[in-house]
Amino acid sequence: MSIITLTTDFGLKDHFVGALKGKLITEHPQAQIIDISHDIDLFNISQASYIINAAYNSFPKGTVHLIGVDSERTLENKHIAMQWNDHYFICADNGILSILTQKIVPQQIVEINIHDRLPEGSSDMDVFVKVACHLAKGGTLSVIGKEISQIKEMSELQATAASDFNSIKGYVVYIDHFGNCVTNISKKFIAEIGKGRPFEVRFGTKNIKNIHRSYSDFKISEKFTLKDYEGERLALFNEADFLEIAIYKSNPSTVGSATSLLGLKFRDTVTIQFK
Repeated sequence: MSIITLTTDFGLKDHFVGALKGKLITEHPQAQIIDISHDIDLFNISQASYIINAAYNSFPKGTVHLIGVDSERTLENKHIAMQWNDHYFICADNGILSILTQKIVPQQIVEINIHDRLPEGSSDMDVFVKVACHLAKGGTLSVIGKEISQIKEMSELQATAASDFNSIKGYVVYIDHFGNCVTNISKKFIAEIGKGRPFEVRFGTKNIKNIHRSYSDFKISEKFTLKDYEGERLALFNEADFLEIAIYKSNPSTVGSATSLLGLKFRDTVTIQFK
């Protein structure tokens, strides 16, 4: 089965997503096309990077991931395709994939060079469609591009340790549907820097001293039920293993969420302070 996933900032109001799927089906009728998200904030490559990192591993090896965020081809941002951990990724070389390459060395990267083989007036997405379908049919990267050894890195995706290794500085990279605030601080990085030391999470004038195993990881007794903890702040490592700050049973439309009740916004600083 050929699977092609789509992650874009196109939204669903216009025709763009439907037209993109139509082109893919026309080129490769057997392909199974799956939406990851079309609600990425416009041109927000750090948000798109987090979403791809969190989602790709749910798909089988060989899946082709087409990323249409800040995808215009320019002198600075070439079009690339990358084989990584037995998955394929197609996007502009704008730093989106650097969150992946921090973890595992790519198997192969190419700068896409088929633009002059397509009809005059073809769009950036037309190029991505052609490449995605070629790969989904079992084609090789060498046919659609020239091999390169490096891609752009986006330093803002990386949390940093203080020179004395007593703290880690990161920031909010994504706010989900529930208003939970995901940071760029990974469980692995905290383990590497902390070496088993206890720590607390700090942001603004607030702090959280304990890491929850799940959203409902509260002490229950005859006096306190889970209902009593609704609205409590908490921190946990989400399924992508990044530190997340949340409100238990949050609802942005009614009772509020981490972003509204705690004042956290995209790019706000979050610190891990070791004791």
